[in-house]
Amino acid sequence: MVRFAKTEDAERINELRRQVNELHVSGRPRHFKAGFNQELQDHVYLYLAGGNGYAAVEEEDGQVRGMVLVDYIDRPESPYRYAERFAHIAEICVDEQYRRQGIGQRLLDFVKADAKEKGFSRIELDVWAFNDALAFYEAEGYTVFRRYMELNLDS
Repeated sequence: MVRFAKTEDAERINELRRQVNELHVSGRPRHFKAGFNQELQDHVYLYLAGGNGYAAVEEEDGQVRGMVLVDYIDRPESPYRYAERFAHIAEICVDEQYRRQGIGQRLLDFVKADAKEKGFSRIELDVWAFNDALAFYEAEGYTVFRRYMELNLDS
């Protein structure tokens, strides 16, 4: 079952977010700081408060096995771009011990249903090139619409 998260889910959500943070630190150590400091832990409360987004969890038998943090984006028109409204998946994680059981798909389905209900035209997410989840997102129908590239001058 996927549901909107409650304040009492914060600790478990942060355990999952720590897994994401460790993946990022491992994959891009020059970019991401090691450790999961208090400021990062407190960030979850912005999503639990609702308003411009939400936190949701996948739970079975009282055990939270996955989570997603979503931002609602509402950008006004500018000289360069048209106005746009969409949902952005800021973070998503399925606990390492529960992966490949359909939990990620259920989380994405929940986000999709909520975005449709809110009248959003699309859902965005970003994923680092080192993240194995890229194949999962592609299998779920997500496509690349923008790429960031770099040239390392230090190496």
